[in-house]
Amino acid sequence: MFLPKYPESPTPPPAYPHTVADQTPARRPAPQISVSTGAVAAALVGGVVLTALLAAVAVTAISVAVTAVVLRSVLRDQHRR
Repeated sequence: MFLPKYPESPTPPPAYPHTVADQTPARRPAPQISVSTGAVAAALVGGVVLTALLAAVAVTAISVAVTAVVLRSVLRDQHRR
C-alpha cells in the first residue's frame, strides 16, 4: 500500500542536454571609455582643493585647542590669587 512507484524506464534522462563543442559564445565588444584632459584636470583641481580645505580645518582645530589650553591656564592662575 505504501510502496513507492518507480518509473517505467530504468535510466533517467540526462540532466544537461548534450551540446556541440564547435559552437563559440557570441562576445559583445566592450564599450570604449575615453577620458578627456579636462576631466583629469578637474579631478586634480578638486583633489587639491579638498586637501587644502582639510589642512585648513586641521590647522584651525589645533589653534583652537592651543587657545583653550592657554585660556584655561590663565583663568586658573587668576582664580588662585
